[in-house]
Amino acid sequence: METHILFFVAAVAAGLINSLAGGGGLITFPLLALVVPPVVADATSALALLPAYPSAVWRTRSKLREVPRLWLWLLLVTSALGGLVGGLLLIWTGDQNFLFLVPWLVFGGTVLFVLEPRLSRSGGSAHQDRGLATALWPLAAAVVFVVAIYGGYFGAGIGILMISALSLLRMGDVHRIVPFKNLLAGCLRGVAVVVLVIYGEIHWGYGVPMAVGGLIGGYLGGALTGRINRTVLRAVVVIIGFGLSAYYFWTLYGPLVLHIGGE
Repeated sequence: METHILFFVAAVAAGLINSLAGGGGLITFPLLALVVPPVVADATSALALLPAYPSAVWRTRSKLREVPRLWLWLLLVTSALGGLVGGLLLIWTGDQNFLFLVPWLVFGGTVLFVLEPRLSRSGGSAHQDRGLATALWPLAAAVVFVVAIYGGYFGAGIGILMISALSLLRMGDVHRIVPFKNLLAGCLRGVAVVVLVIYGEIHWGYGVPMAVGGLIGGYLGGALTGRINRTVLRAVVVIIGFGLSAYYFWTLYGPLVLHIGGE
């Protein structure tokens, strides 16, 4: 019972973090990996954090009305397809073959997010919210598709990568991008969870109470999104991003360094 309560509280915190910036999987996946196999931990973590997305989207739906409809549907469909592919890849290959890419992807996405204000200014502030030229829409869809595959395969850090992608696509300031990120990430993770449920990779004993916690955390995070100073919100994103990448760098390479040093 104590374990279930701990996982519930962790899911509340993770859902709140996910709805604000992303990186909530840093809390849920490592905890679950202590008690279940990696693929099951990833699948159950995805289920646990899924309810946080619709609750956060509902709280910030007014910001989504500012997103051009064509952009919204193009990237929503692209995200769903990427989540489907990612979920199937997780089932077919297992996550061990992909883990070595995780810290590099999250670190690179965080660096891009840090550099985004300078990159946006270089394109002219007058065009910041107009998005890319029509000719570059296929490129934008391809970028989001690749990010969505990662999100469907191994969701920890998907928020950071999606925020970075949307920022570089000039989808507006951080207060518009975060709700849009929640919508796209929730869609792709939802598709991936359906695949994982069909293949029986969910641990329901942990997943159900954590999903309730994720729902509560997502609602709280959605309520805070529009009230947090933009600089503070960007700082939260950066801290989560670098913290998440550092964790996975250590997980992959720390034991190897200690082993070599001990020889």
